[in-house]
Amino acid sequence: QKEIDQAQAALDSARAAGADRYATSEYAEAASSLQKAHDAVTQRDYRQALNYAIDSRQRAQEALRVAPEGKTRAHDAAVKDYDRTASRANELQTRLREADAARVPAKDLQIPRSTLSEARQALQEASAAITAGNFEAVSKSLTEVREKLDGAMAVMEKIPRPARKKSGRN
Repeated sequence: QKEIDQAQAALDSARAAGADRYATSEYAEAASSLQKAHDAVTQRDYRQALNYAIDSRQRAQEALRVAPEGKTRAHDAAVKDYDRTASRANELQTRLREADAARVPAKDLQIPRSTLSEARQALQEASAAITAGNFEAVSKSLTEVREKLDGAMAVMEKIPRPARKKSGRN
């Protein structure tokens, strides 16, 4: 029972460190071994229960060790998604400014403007999610936002760009 309790404590520590999200395979293996230890106790195979409990504790400790690396990878991926989406939103904003300067009718810009506004709101929410450590939600939501921004950019591509004035020296 002592070994099972130690394995449970190690598994709880790993979960508290985010191993269930950032070291999923190691955590799942630890949980599985702990369940096998409990099953072996039920079958009164105490030697096997001891082996499973020790295995569970070791796997939980490994999950605890690798969880920070997984969390860092998830954070970096979320920040990269955020940056790509913000860049795309900035491109759309630039195109909208050019269209305004070229006096494109407002009705032709309604959808891209609405999309840009929604994208800015989603970026604010993504920033808050990154700060809160909810990296999975960031990637999912920003993928959808980038698709909408791409659609708005396609609309903008159909609008002719203003001719640039040439500056010449005489």
